[in-house]
Amino acid sequence: MKVVRYFLIVLSVVIAVSNINISKAQIIPLQTVRGHITQAVTQYEIPFAQVVLTKNDSFYLGTITNSEGNFEINNVPVGRYKIIISSAGYKSLFLENIQTTSAKQMVLNLSLEELEVQLKEVKITTDKKSGEAANEMAYISARQFSIDETNRYAGSRGDPARMASNYAGVQGADDSRNDIVIRGNSPTSVLWRMEGMDIPNPNHFAIPGTNGGSVSLLNNKTLASSDFYTGAFPAEYGNSNAGVFDLKLRNGNNKKHEQSFQFGILGTELMLEGPLCKKKRATYLVTYRYATLNIFQKIGLKIGTDAVPKYQDAAFKINIPLKNNQNISVFGVGGISAIDILISNQKTPAANIYGSNDRDQYFESNVAWLGATYSKTITKNTYFKATIGSSYQEQNVYHELVYRRLSNVDGATLFKVDSLQPILGYNFRQNIKSLTASITHQINPKTSLKFGVTTNIYNFKFIDSTRQIIDSVANDYNQFYYRWNTVKTKPILQLQPYIQFKYKATEQLIFHAGWHLHYYSLSKQINVLEPRMGAVYQLTKSDAIAAGVGFHSQIQAPYLSYYIDKNDSLADINRHIGMSKSRHVVLNYTHYFGNRMMLKTETYYYTLNQVPVTQRPSSFSLANTGVGFSRFFPKALINKGKGHNYGFEATFEHYFQKGWYYLITGSLYESKYLASDQVWRDTDFNGNFILNGIIAKEIIIKSRSYLNIGGKTTCMGGRRYSPADGEQTNIQKEIVEIDSLKNSLQLPNYFRVDLRVAYTINRPKVTHEIAVDLVNILNTKNVLKLTYSPDNATVNNNIRFDYQLGFLPLFYYKIDF
Repeated sequence: MKVVRYFLIVLSVVIAVSNINISKAQIIPLQTVRGHITQAVTQYEIPFAQVVLTKNDSFYLGTITNSEGNFEINNVPVGRYKIIISSAGYKSLFLENIQTTSAKQMVLNLSLEELEVQLKEVKITTDKKSGEAANEMAYISARQFSIDETNRYAGSRGDPARMASNYAGVQGADDSRNDIVIRGNSPTSVLWRMEGMDIPNPNHFAIPGTNGGSVSLLNNKTLASSDFYTGAFPAEYGNSNAGVFDLKLRNGNNKKHEQSFQFGILGTELMLEGPLCKKKRATYLVTYRYATLNIFQKIGLKIGTDAVPKYQDAAFKINIPLKNNQNISVFGVGGISAIDILISNQKTPAANIYGSNDRDQYFESNVAWLGATYSKTITKNTYFKATIGSSYQEQNVYHELVYRRLSNVDGATLFKVDSLQPILGYNFRQNIKSLTASITHQINPKTSLKFGVTTNIYNFKFIDSTRQIIDSVANDYNQFYYRWNTVKTKPILQLQPYIQFKYKATEQLIFHAGWHLHYYSLSKQINVLEPRMGAVYQLTKSDAIAAGVGFHSQIQAPYLSYYIDKNDSLADINRHIGMSKSRHVVLNYTHYFGNRMMLKTETYYYTLNQVPVTQRPSSFSLANTGVGFSRFFPKALINKGKGHNYGFEATFEHYFQKGWYYLITGSLYESKYLASDQVWRDTDFNGNFILNGIIAKEIIIKSRSYLNIGGKTTCMGGRRYSPADGEQTNIQKEIVEIDSLKNSLQLPNYFRVDLRVAYTINRPKVTHEIAVDLVNILNTKNVLKLTYSPDNATVNNNIRFDYQLGFLPLFYYKIDF
């Protein structure tokens, strides 16, 4: 609670300073709202479009775009507005809850969708609502999210992945990590993409074969509005069986230099942006963050371990408009992280959900990607875009087994270390060279076509050695031996061409169709048939139904293919382990209550095929992997596993109006799998239900300051787990499940309440914001997993439950200028 007291003191000081000069407090700062309007399919500029700012549903300010599609509205008092963009022959675009501040100009790059028939002197009533995906080829299970949303949701920590766990059908797997489970599928089934380029796990402390981590290295201040898909996604997306994050970076301000500084528990960061050349409208945007968690651990903040996480990250984007409707941008993101979890330093047992309880662990993780994008509007109906880039990811790990005993020191029972035994070390490295290219062509107002290709070339280095136990009673270990020994591999090619088609039969009925091909040279496999198709029918202005079907495939984590099992002559079969496949069927009904509220329901059925399972009969399936801080050590695998997921979801959302916002999402679902022992079981992620409730209230103070108070409640079914074999667990020094009883048990239901309070002060040319997130404010003890704990007297007591994070206060102070 010390952190909360410090927050209240700082908040009081900031409020007091902001009110020193009462006369100045009555002056409402002004700002500029400007942007660029283009056609959605071809990115061709739209001249003479109307741009209107409304407040409380009344006209406030407005303008029209010039011949290049640019607009600018000056002298806009700070506050929240709704923006309406309209032009003859296009669907109107409604943007709710646009907030202007005194320090930063509001710069919007927006697109309008062309109507089937252009009519003169007829009022167009069709419009595109907030939250709909920006991708015009998206038709179902898709949602657009903004920077504001990553900040608005209590407990999201500014992290897109944690924010997405509020959506229907999506759940977080672990409080200590940001892996997301979509409709009961493994977190590894999610594709991350930025600026059209497939990217590696975008998190600090990333474990090979996972898509999550403890801290995101994505800085939400650099993101533009991006799309998130949970099923039956368009044909341009491949190598995913569950969902897609399609991230976009925003451009810097091309007229004004702006800065932002932030200090908080998760880090100290600086952002700079502005024009490189005003005449050519070239811009820069750059951010840097350095971890500060070690400072706050010293005042009693509990983060699940006594170890000090160290990390830093940076991102940049340079955008250069060229003549003849051409544009070049260069972007990059990178981060380094390290943590030393030293059990040998413990004097008494301590909570540790980030590592094992019997060894010292030294962990380093580095990740980066760099890309360049070229785009050109060739004609008014044709648009070309290509991205070339390279990504890098590496983990360096070293473990020492700790031999210790309990001893009595001055009447207190403390640990005493006898010795440290080196037991494991590994270095995993992955490089990917990427090229994506696409052409979008609008055949006529009814019909548009997009085709392109995604190409990835992989290089790997996998080195891992460990000691083998030869006497389980005496804990005697022999020499090191290799589990991976791949220093350099031949380049591995992944090729994914696609084509997708959109046809407006009428203004009420739209058809989508697409085809995706997937080739992977390591497994020498090609999936020729991956069709995607769907339709959307607008029943009334407020009601719509949609349906989608998609065939998808995904390669496995590359390190699985190079595993060496010296006790298994069949281990080489993993070198050619194939892709897993899924089929999605989704039905959707959406009803809008004017422009203020929305109710959406979806039902779905997914089947999974060719999921890797062990060749020898067992309960193992890769459908259950992808969470936590441990790798999987595969036996001989074959693509004969199956699975199916089905469920019903509902979303009720009240857009930010008159200071209120709330979101309620609920899901009922089943997630089953079939392994090589031919027994159908619950997957690890089959909690059966998820319920989220979010509410936020904004209070205006003296017309220039805002107090935001928001809360979130999450309740969901517990994950499945298996009884542990006590004897084998003690021998292997890690949890060994009773295979025949796999997932026969379920953890208690998960429940958490978060609270967020943020205070924003707008002064001339400066904006202050101070915020606190109180995560798990009730300090609920949610069970995480079974764990091996060797510090107890008997074998049975070596197995206990680990718990999720307790109460965690997070705060930051930010100044924009």
